[in-house]
Amino acid sequence: MAKALRPAKLDTGQGKVLRRMPGTLKPTQRLSRFTVLWVSTSGVPFQTAGFTCTASTVGGTRLATVRFDNYGTAVFRSIGTPTTRTLILRTFDQDGVLFRTRTVPSGVAAFAIIG
Repeated sequence: MAKALRPAKLDTGQGKVLRRMPGTLKPTQRLSRFTVLWVSTSGVPFQTAGFTCTASTVGGTRLATVRFDNYGTAVFRSIGTPTTRTLILRTFDQDGVLFRTRTVPSGVAAFAIIG
């Protein structure tokens, strides 16, 4: 079994928002809570045990802090979708070291932090 990837401290500023599904498919199910995925540039989820993610408003008000699971996923149960405002996401390791900061536009259900 391959060793699980952990994110590097280097921040390249990458992220992606999908506003609709590619092609002609129509979504039949919708995420009800805002979800963050942290993946490598090849799309493989990082091993993120011990990492946390905070969501704040542009004005600096912290809305929620959640833990990533072992598979690069953080679900904000207190933030419904689609989001109604722009969010600032910050990810931290278990020692409180800031790894990434991303701005998420309003109107999305999920966001991928790439790299």
